Amino acid sequence: MYVPNHFAEDDPAKLYEAIERYSFATLVSLGGDGLEASHLPLLIDRAAGTHGTLLGHMARANLQWKRADGQEVLAIFSGPHAYISPQWYEATQVVPTWNYVAVHAYGRLELIEDEAKVRQLLDCTVETFEAGQPQPWRLDEPAEFVERLVKQIVAFRIPITRLEGKWKLNQNRPAEQREKVIAKLEQQGDENATEIAKLMKG
Repeated sequence: MYVPNHFAEDDPAKLYEAIERYSFATLVSLGGDGLEASHLPLLIDRAAGTHGTLLGHMARANLQWKRADGQEVLAIFSGPHAYISPQWYEATQVVPTWNYVAVHAYGRLELIEDEAKVRQLLDCTVETFEAGQPQPWRLDEPAEFVERLVKQIVAFRIPITRLEGKWKLNQNRPAEQREKVIAKLEQQGDENATEIAKLMKG
């Protein structure tokens, strides 16, 4: 990822927080026929490995897992994003741009084949994403159903070897122009623009 110094974010805590918040990732790998990608929710274990470890699963019928096993992969986490009109700066010699947050995590994909660990990962995934529900659902279905479910998926881990973060938030513009952009974003009324404005405020 191209990351100019003024947009670079290398604080591990902020990168982990972004992965947890924007956890629906694009997992990219190189297969026999070229690049392939899957869109998957991924968890992160901050304490496992040098830079943390990603955990996830995909359908067994999705053969990306077979081709990616043992290979370096890239997980892309996309945060909020918003178009920035040059008119908002109220200045000359400016152009349109896009403000956004993104995290790239690299590592070698390893399959998790132990059924108990696969079940543990499923339980953790459900618990994580059900946490905001009034009455969180639990994977306490009949054993036969769960066993069948486990056989239909492939679980994996990705010990992270490199982590990159880009917070492109007009840091290269004068403070006065940034304030004008924030005000315009707050007027947009959509979730992405509101979140970008909040991040720009720091």
